[in-house]
Amino acid sequence: MKFISWNIDSLNAALTGTSDRAILTRQVLDRIAAENADIVAIQETKLPAAGMNGRQKAALQACFPDYEYAWISSGPPARKGYAGTMALYRKSLDVKADYPKIGAPEPMDEEGRMVTLELPDFYFNLVYTPNAGDGLKRLAERQVWDRKYAEYLTALDSGKPVIACGDYNVAHKEIDLAHPENNHRSAGFTDEEREGFTNLLSHGFTDTFRHVHGDVEGVYSWWAQRIRTSKINNSGWRIDYFLISDRIKDKVVRSEMMDSGTRQDHAPILLEIADF
Repeated sequence: MKFISWNIDSLNAALTGTSDRAILTRQVLDRIAAENADIVAIQETKLPAAGMNGRQKAALQACFPDYEYAWISSGPPARKGYAGTMALYRKSLDVKADYPKIGAPEPMDEEGRMVTLELPDFYFNLVYTPNAGDGLKRLAERQVWDRKYAEYLTALDSGKPVIACGDYNVAHKEIDLAHPENNHRSAGFTDEEREGFTNLLSHGFTDTFRHVHGDVEGVYSWWAQRIRTSKINNSGWRIDYFLISDRIKDKVVRSEMMDSGTRQDHAPILLEIADF
């Protein structure tokens, strides 16, 4: 089976936008569609609470004609048009969708950050992990989220193997970003966030990219938009992951970043595993 995960930074812009960036985003979306994955996980959809309008639905259907989708957006008291996640899955799959709340600090559970699909042989979870924020103002809440999320995945894993993915907003090790020496108190590379990710893995989960590629350096999934040369200079971070239950890690065939061309921000990531 094949899975793709991508923080799209506005599904609306990707589907119907006309800016140069929207065109670049749509090109990446077309590359994703061409992979014919079984499930595509999208983060940061930024859709309103009511979801897509008719034009957007038609555009998504044209790009992914053989897929159903499950989505959730932010709702009160969270900000409108913030965060949001969506899972597209092949119509042939037997899927039950859930939109879990994990007891995270308010309003994180209302920000549309997770979709979980239950399939006959495994759970598929996609997540858009909260950022610690400017000045680390949300770091304490982020630490609670990390603990609650680890508990949630562990509970799923007690029933069936888990495939989890998304933008985890953390570079786990120094080799997961280009300039660790300058970022130890930056959101996404604090000791607290890294320890939270280590704790998650210790609950019985494998970082599939490291499982396949070992300690390879210089491979990233995100380049800051505000720095025009970040991608040209490969000054990036690896903050997007596919995690799987330890007991199925030997089924991994591929775990890699996809080409996102000249578009800065997140690149899609791809996981291929042997069928259950």
